[in-house]
Amino acid sequence: MAQKQALSEQTEKSSLLSLAPADLAAAAKERMAEFANAQSELLDKFQETHQQWLDRIEAETNLASELASKLTAARSLPDAMTACQEWGNRRFEMMTEDTKHLFDDTQQFMRTGVRLLSTGWQSQGSNLAA
Repeated sequence: MAQKQALSEQTEKSSLLSLAPADLAAAAKERMAEFANAQSELLDKFQETHQQWLDRIEAETNLASELASKLTAARSLPDAMTACQEWGNRRFEMMTEDTKHLFDDTQQFMRTGVRLLSTGWQSQGSNLAA
């Protein structure tokens, strides 16, 4: 297995070294463009996620304020319990949504991060040597 990987790396290096300077420069330019696109995509996703969490904080604040208003207006213990139950149900729904967003965002960050950190020279070397 290690020999196979070493042979693959050696073949890749020799194919990159056999490229003309113009081809090598074009490949480097393409890789830099891919890197910049991945960084831009990652930054956009961070900003989108940040805005989602700010919106969530505002929604939670509004929910707590509604609970306080309902508890203040409650005329009996059953009214207060109903308000608390409604708040708890909505809060549980929000936590479920948060978990889904967190999972989806983490997957997207990981995919973009892997693409950002991958060397890409293996696929470049294969494409250019062919």
